[in-house]
Amino acid sequence: MINARNEWWRYGVYVAVAATAGIVLLELGLRFLNVLLPQPLPPALSYVLFVLVVALAGWRARSIWRRQQRLRRGYEQLLLGLFLLIAVVAILITVGIVASVAFEAIAFFRIVPLHEFLFGVQWSPQIAIRADQVGGSGAFGFIPLLVGTLLISGIAMLVATPIGLLAAIYMSEFAPSRTRRLVKPILEILAGVPTIVYGFFAVVFLSPLLVDLGKSLGVKIASENALAAGLVMGAMLIPIIASLAEDAFYAVPDSLRQGSFGLGATRAETALQVVVPAALPGVVAGILLAFSRAVGETMIVVMAAGISANLSVNPLEAVTTVTVQIVTLLTGDQTFDDAKTLAAFALGLVLFVITLFFNLIALQMVRKYRERYE
Repeated sequence: MINARNEWWRYGVYVAVAATAGIVLLELGLRFLNVLLPQPLPPALSYVLFVLVVALAGWRARSIWRRQQRLRRGYEQLLLGLFLLIAVVAILITVGIVASVAFEAIAFFRIVPLHEFLFGVQWSPQIAIRADQVGGSGAFGFIPLLVGTLLISGIAMLVATPIGLLAAIYMSEFAPSRTRRLVKPILEILAGVPTIVYGFFAVVFLSPLLVDLGKSLGVKIASENALAAGLVMGAMLIPIIASLAEDAFYAVPDSLRQGSFGLGATRAETALQVVVPAALPGVVAGILLAFSRAVGETMIVVMAAGISANLSVNPLEAVTTVTVQIVTLLTGDQTFDDAKTLAAFALGLVLFVITLFFNLIALQMVRKYRERYE
C-alpha cells in the first residue's frame, strides 16, 4: 500500500509540473497572439486550449511515468541477475575449495588407512611416506590433535562465555545508554585486535606468571601449556560473544520486559528469565561463532601451547591443535605426492566435517528455541 501511494504521488507530481509548464506557455502564447491579431481570441477557445494542455500534460506525465517503470523493472532484473550470479559464484567457490581439499585427502587415505588416521593415538609425520613406495614409517593418528583442539577451545569457551554473556546482559539491561554507547565500540575494536598481540601477551606475561605460580604451589607447569593458550584465547573471544549477545538482547521486544515488570518481576529476573530465553537463538549463534574462531585459531596456540602433539588432557602440559599442524605441514618446500603434505588436507577435511557437525547442532537448537519464544 505504501509503495502504491508513493507511485501515485510521483505521478501526480509529474502531472502538476507538466500542467503548470503547459499553462504558462499557453498564457504567454495567447497574449502574444492577442497582440498580433486585430481581434482577441474568444474565451471559449482559451478554455478549450486550457483543457487540451492539461490533458496533454497528463498524457506526457503518464508516458514518462511508464517509461520510468519499465526502466526500473529492467534495473531490478539486472540487480536480481547480478545478485544471483554472485550467489552462484560464492557457492561454486565453496564447492571448489571443499572438492580440492577432498581430492587431496582421498589421495592421503590411499596411503594411510582411514581408521588408522581417525583412531590413531600418535601423531609423528616427520618421516613421510611417498606414494610410489611400498612401505615406510610415520604415525598419523588424529586423536592427539583433536584432544588438544578441544582442550584449548574448551578452556577458552569456559572463560569467554560467562564473562561475555554477563557483560552483554549488563550493557543491554542495566547500563545507562551513555555507557552502552561508550563500551560497545570499544568491544568491537577489541574484537579486531590481531591475534599475534594476544600471543605475545601469553608468552611474555601469562606463561611465566603461571610457571612461577606453579613453582610456589609445588605444581609443575610447562613453559608452553594449554592453560595459557586457553586463557588468552578466552580473553580474545570475550568481545565477540559480548557484542553479538548484546545485539541479540537489545533486539528483544520491549513489550516482553514491560509484561514481566507488570507481573512484579525485578530487572534481574526479567533479564535472566525473559530476555535471555527470548534471545537464545542469537546467543547460540554468537557462541558458535566464537567456538569456530577458537577452533581455527593458530597464532596463539603456536606461541603459548607449542607444536608438540601430546595426547593429554592436562592443561598444564604442552599440546597442539589441528590448525597448527596444518600450518606446520605446509610450511617450506613441499611436494604433493607424500603423506606428510597430504596429511594437511586430510586434517582440513576432518576439521571441516567437525565444524559442519557443530553448525548443524546449533541450527537445530536455534530452530527449537525460536519456535518456542516467537
